Amino acid sequence: MERFVSDINEFQSEMELKLQKMEGRLTMLDRNSHAAARPPLARAAEAGAPHLKAFRAYLRNGDDDGLRGLELEGKALSTAVNSDGGYLVDPLTAETVQSALRATASIRSIATVVRVEATSYDVLIDQTELGAGWATETGSLNETATPQIDRISIPLHELSALPKASQRLLDDAAFDVESWLAERIADKFARAEAQAFVSGDGIDKPTGFLTHDIVANDSWAWASLGYIATGATGSLPGTDPVVDLVYALGAQYRANASFVMNSKTAGVLRKMKDNDGRFLWADGLAAGEPARLLGYPVLIAEDMPDIATDACAVAFGDFHAGYTIAERPDLRVLRDPFSAKPHVLFYATKRVGGDVTDFAAIKLLKFGSA
Repeated sequence: MERFVSDINEFQSEMELKLQKMEGRLTMLDRNSHAAARPPLARAAEAGAPHLKAFRAYLRNGDDDGLRGLELEGKALSTAVNSDGGYLVDPLTAETVQSALRATASIRSIATVVRVEATSYDVLIDQTELGAGWATETGSLNETATPQIDRISIPLHELSALPKASQRLLDDAAFDVESWLAERIADKFARAEAQAFVSGDGIDKPTGFLTHDIVANDSWAWASLGYIATGATGSLPGTDPVVDLVYALGAQYRANASFVMNSKTAGVLRKMKDNDGRFLWADGLAAGEPARLLGYPVLIAEDMPDIATDACAVAFGDFHAGYTIAERPDLRVLRDPFSAKPHVLFYATKRVGGDVTDFAAIKLLKFGSA
């Protein structure tokens, strides 16, 4: 029995020694595998640089298979790169730009926006009344007036942006170049089209609603916008002109109407009170809800003119009925690595147009005596 116990103890000691040696070998193998790998903080960059992995494998163990099978490729802003340097922007980038355009503070958010696959968009307008009259049971009927249909054509113009990035920046795989490009293009497109929708002259750009003929509301006619004068040059002496502006708009438009002005004008109207000392301005009660003036939402569009002599600094109307924006849904980007070395130019284009489609749906407040 003593001899048997001694053999068991000897066997146990021998197994423990073997296990220790095995653990030591596994530890060494694990350390070697970690040493051969790229440091954890740089793995993302290594994944985007296959030539670096192949070169290190060759330096470490002489394996040149990676170098022989390596395909050199130029980095760009899309996964699809053509040999001549041109590419179409990938859908993720295009969606980011469109999202930014819808969120910008321009009349785009309250106007009618349509997507077209043509060079222009035609809007048919029925602005005349259908004739009617009272009739007796046996009396003869006279011919009544027939409504006339007008057509307003909105041509699409090309909106372009030309940002550039250095080649060194593009080579840095850790930098999110796609998001950077999308933000820059979105910012330029949003500012350019917002200005054109307000004051564009219609020459190679949309026609802004303030560029149409502006007449006193009492003498308003189609193809022009009516205004209400404040009665004081370059100032607003009281609240009455604002109330008159609201009721100069037809009742059929007021239910969906909005005020449009810039921040400086909003700062002036924000301080105005009625005869009972109550503010005309009311801030939104919930997050994201617009402020209201006389109960109607206010859109802050910085491209509206400041308060000045005879300036139409405030617009009020149903812009969904009064202004139409037509655009092509596609966004194109061309990559040019040659014209501005060592920078790479990215020529982005988008086609958009806009114009007033119902001149009765928008009224203006003119800061003048008449």
